[in-house]
Amino acid sequence: MSVRDLIPWGHNNGNQMPSLLRDDDRDPFLSLHREVNRLFDDVFRGFGPGLPSLRGAGGFGAGWPSVEISDTDKDIKVTAEIPGLEEKDIEVLLNDGVLTLKGEKHSETEDKEKQFSERYYGRFERRIPLGAEVKEDQVDAAFKNGVLTVTLPKTEKAQSQVKRIAIRS
Repeated sequence: MSVRDLIPWGHNNGNQMPSLLRDDDRDPFLSLHREVNRLFDDVFRGFGPGLPSLRGAGGFGAGWPSVEISDTDKDIKVTAEIPGLEEKDIEVLLNDGVLTLKGEKHSETEDKEKQFSERYYGRFERRIPLGAEVKEDQVDAAFKNGVLTVTLPKTEKAQSQVKRIAIRS
């Protein structure tokens, strides 16, 4: 074996120069395939969590409805923004330490003249693991102005399990 056998551009009688392109980059169909994939990745990466995407239940993004969760020593409070819905369209379930918010938003009218709409309709479901025991018989849910607030009081056992740790400097 000679040193010439180890040089990659030396296999075709030495008449081929080194190239910056790999062999598969010279194929126009493979290059087109790569560019189309990159285009789709860029388009769907641009969608925020509140906009519809191809992922998530019912065609909604995984973040709909938007929620805030506050966890204090005594209770857990979950606040969800669900504009455009009424109480009858929302279902709140508590099962095995998981709070589930379900609902469906219906279209008010069937407008064939619409050219563009950022509004979305359909079912949603959001599951929130609580991570603490709650008093299931004292859970309270209130819905006002498109905001759902669920208050879940913790059991005495869950309250006593919280241990404050002092920080030394």
